[in-house]
Amino acid sequence: MIVMTGLLPVGCLNASDMLGAWIMPAIPDRATLTRQLRTHPRFADLGADELTPMAVKGLAHEHLRVGQRGWVLRVPKQSQFAFGAQDNLTYQAACFERVSASGHAPRLAAVLTPSEELPMGALVVEEIVGRPPRLPDDLPALAAAMARVHHLPVPSPMDRPPLADHSDPVAGAMAEITAQAEYLDAADLDPAAREELEAELDWARAFAARVEGAAQPIRLVLTDTHPGNFLITDDGKAVIVDLEKALYGSPGTDLAHATLYSSTTWDPDTYADLSLDALGGYYSHYLEAVGPELAQQLRPWLVPLRRITFLRALTWCVMWSVEHRRAARTDAAGHGRDWSADNTDPALIAHVADRVAEYLRPETLRRMRAEWLAAPGLAAEIGD
Repeated sequence: MIVMTGLLPVGCLNASDMLGAWIMPAIPDRATLTRQLRTHPRFADLGADELTPMAVKGLAHEHLRVGQRGWVLRVPKQSQFAFGAQDNLTYQAACFERVSASGHAPRLAAVLTPSEELPMGALVVEEIVGRPPRLPDDLPALAAAMARVHHLPVPSPMDRPPLADHSDPVAGAMAEITAQAEYLDAADLDPAAREELEAELDWARAFAARVEGAAQPIRLVLTDTHPGNFLITDDGKAVIVDLEKALYGSPGTDLAHATLYSSTTWDPDTYADLSLDALGGYYSHYLEAVGPELAQQLRPWLVPLRRITFLRALTWCVMWSVEHRRAARTDAAGHGRDWSADNTDPALIAHVADRVAEYLRPETLRRMRAEWLAAPGLAAEIGD
């Protein structure tokens, strides 16, 4: 049975999008969804009871199985990029159309445009039957899936829209990190944790200045490669089922986001504390899969982009902790309600708070940074 997973992963919202992205319109009832889906010729004969809700752990969508037809109705509740309804749907449709060419993402069957009855519109995508990844055993499957996606032809810049085009991935990530790091002064951090983050920020600023304008491979990337967003099929293939954030950028970010401690310990279904040896094997498997030419171009960027991705994730945690605390205080003062708990399952908010607190502990930050600071480190494992 398919399990559409994906607790909101760290680093997926920037500061300006954070509050707006949580606004969730009511999902239409099944009768309305059935009526809307029947407007598409492929589903004109849809029975009244064919749509059945599926188990969902994410914030951004509801999923309903379309009978036994092998399709899933994917109904947005929000845009995590703060897009309008039509732009959000157009972006997501392009994600599925382009990434599915790799054979590692669901195919797109239909697009239901936003309407009065269906405010955010909906997509119909292929149902993927599988299980959550088991780490570290399924790391080669994740690496192979990303390698296939990163090997897809890259269109000319004028043909990349509606997908975002991050031609300078380091500068783009640093802009997001800088915005999120503005919350550091308001965060109730252990001084030792603040010191760890400031040290990494100092490195990142120096690195960004050093590589400004330097060319690196740009490919179609998945962005949100949190392992809970993949399913493993019976034949061992990894398929990504959450595609709302694909763009043209750096493959190194995909590789990092899938295996950082803050990703592999986020979702209980895919929880794993990966060893340096396991990480080295994962990167080696990927580099072999993409071939010697791309591997040579990517190798110098892999560890630096892992550090950049770490900072994007951890400064997001800082931002989330501050905004969550502010919202709770507003609620307690009687001036409003906690935006996060108001708009999603309180148990999920509690889970996010627990994970954020864990990742901002000085001991956890030191453990994560040891991947590149302790000798011989990850660079030695991947041959950098």
